[in-house]
Amino acid sequence: MTDNVVHLFKTPPPAADTNTIPCPGPEAAVTAPAAVAGRPVPVWKRSGRAVRTAVGHERTRAAGRLAARHSMYVVGGTRVVARRAWDGRTAARYERMMRAAEAAGQLDQAMEWEQRGTAFRAARHQRRMDLLTAPQRAAKSALFGAGLGAGGLLVLGIAMAVASKDVSDVAAPAMALVELIHWTVVIATVVWGPLVTVGPWLALCGLWAVGRHQQTAPRWALPAHQRDTEGDPITPSIVVTAMRDLGISALRKAIKDMGDAGAGMLSPIVIAGCGVEVDVLLPSGVSTEEVMGRRRKLAENLGRHEHEVFITIPQAARTVRLWIADSGALDEPIPASPLVTDPGMSADYTNGRAPWGQDLRGDAALISLFQKHLLITGLSNQGKTASLRALALWLALDPSVEFHIGDLKGVGDWSMWKGLATVLIEGPTDSHVIDVTDMVEDGFEEMQRRLQAPKGTVHTPLVLIVDEAQVAYGSGAIGEDKRPYGGSKATSRYFQAVKGIHDQGRAVNVTIWEGTQDPTNENLPKRSREGNHVRAALVLGTEEQAKMALGAKAIDGGAAPHKLRQGIDKGVVVVAGDGVKLAPGQSSITIRTHYIDDTEATAIADRAKARRNGVTTLTAVPADEPIDHLTDIATVMGEAKRMRTDEVRARLAALNPGEYREWTAPDLTQALEAVGAAPYKTGGIMHVSRALLAEALEERAANAAESDAG
Repeated sequence: MTDNVVHLFKTPPPAADTNTIPCPGPEAAVTAPAAVAGRPVPVWKRSGRAVRTAVGHERTRAAGRLAARHSMYVVGGTRVVARRAWDGRTAARYERMMRAAEAAGQLDQAMEWEQRGTAFRAARHQRRMDLLTAPQRAAKSALFGAGLGAGGLLVLGIAMAVASKDVSDVAAPAMALVELIHWTVVIATVVWGPLVTVGPWLALCGLWAVGRHQQTAPRWALPAHQRDTEGDPITPSIVVTAMRDLGISALRKAIKDMGDAGAGMLSPIVIAGCGVEVDVLLPSGVSTEEVMGRRRKLAENLGRHEHEVFITIPQAARTVRLWIADSGALDEPIPASPLVTDPGMSADYTNGRAPWGQDLRGDAALISLFQKHLLITGLSNQGKTASLRALALWLALDPSVEFHIGDLKGVGDWSMWKGLATVLIEGPTDSHVIDVTDMVEDGFEEMQRRLQAPKGTVHTPLVLIVDEAQVAYGSGAIGEDKRPYGGSKATSRYFQAVKGIHDQGRAVNVTIWEGTQDPTNENLPKRSREGNHVRAALVLGTEEQAKMALGAKAIDGGAAPHKLRQGIDKGVVVVAGDGVKLAPGQSSITIRTHYIDDTEATAIADRAKARRNGVTTLTAVPADEPIDHLTDIATVMGEAKRMRTDEVRARLAALNPGEYREWTAPDLTQALEAVGAAPYKTGGIMHVSRALLAEALEERAANAAESDAG
């Protein structure tokens, strides 16, 4: 029965097992790691954790930074004031400047500072010598002043006594002076105590203000907005510090030896467009290549992004030129092209310069296209076609220039040239490559005809443009003669024609422009790219590609299209070669080109068409056939009974520029005299008769019919 009894009282807890660790509840979760084997956490551990928590708290750290910052302002201000006092009393400043000039190799400046130091020492010696006789001069001056003052007071007292007829007034001025001295002493006694108490604090505040102005506190102790130096104005000290911290030991040691005069390496910092420019004369033992190879680190030291710092080599020896953009300035758009804003703009192929954009200084970037072969390359979708088309649009405003254009992309980027270009081929296929090859070969043959023309013949400009030229260099199209139309080898018809025009075309105003992507030896053969007078590159992927596009000399001189930002720096081109104005010693220039969209390009093309007599645009180069001059003359005359010979020649040139653009009045006369329809003069002006021309055509047709019948 006892087994069924239910006990209604609490069972005492079991004895604690010293070999087990009790499972802590939620309230013990925080202290469980320290409570080993159920033992209480030692006081020293709890105190240590509390101290670590308090020290690591953000408020504690902020308070520590605040205390360190203001303490270092005082310490640094004291150091600055002491240094200024020392510089003012000694020749230390002149010694530092002389050492800096010697380290920079500027011996003439070193001699100038030595002369200034010598003059300072001589003046200081003279002041010290004057101190030896100062007590004697002071005693004499005091005695003379006292006598003069007493005499003056006596004369003043006598004058007052005479005026008041009271003899006691003779001593009134002297007594007034004594009273003044008495109250001065009283006031000084009252003020002296507080002044002695407050004076040191005022001096401390002054030192703090100097240190705060000079930012003598360590950077980690500064507020967050001051620790971030991105966008700060560029000063000599910032440039020198940035150069010192590049990681070049020889440069760091040389700057350290210069003391505070490290800015002696720098030319004046001048505003240059949306940034500043400064030349840095490197000390002996430091090469320009070492500095250029650390462009990113230098930019970060200056508080800028890499694309906001450009390093080039000026004409001066052992010097690098830094152009440092204002923070974010290169992301701002540039104004619209003058071609868009000035409807009355004209072009001059021979003497004019195309407004292509702005350089980094913000000045207009102008380029001469006179007898210039041009190459522009870059990665896909970076503004290559727009940059190339902008130059062609400007040149189209000169009616004397003839265009043959091959667009091997074929998406309509050049469609506004219909009625403006004599030849316009659009498309990416092998058949289009064949047509473009025929177009370039026709330009080569025209060049040869011009080279064989009589000396002194004036040749009108002929510009051939091939956009997406990598399609031609990569095409595998083969002709009936087994010769490849495209390709980059010496057997390629396209390559041979381009090479031939590069060799001799400029002499007779036949030039070729090419735009291509991703420059490689396959997409752009060496012989082709090196034949251009102007070479421009947008964003590229590697330094090797940049050298292919612009040449090793330009890249070694600081050109860096591979440092541009893909997708952000659209339309930014690095240009090398002839045609662009370069600073002395520079091998390239960076241009932010104007963007002209399709609508604006169409409007400009329409203005160019209005300046011409009308151009029939061919979509392929026709096969060579005998040209019937009489039929062409009859075609351009239409139903007119007579027409001035000048107008006939102008219409013939518009009908077939390759044949008639260089015809002179004797050429037309000779062609008509041969068939008995010579021009005649009426009203003092030579005319062509429609009736005589019709008779000549009828007679020729009759003779041809008789020949066929016979």
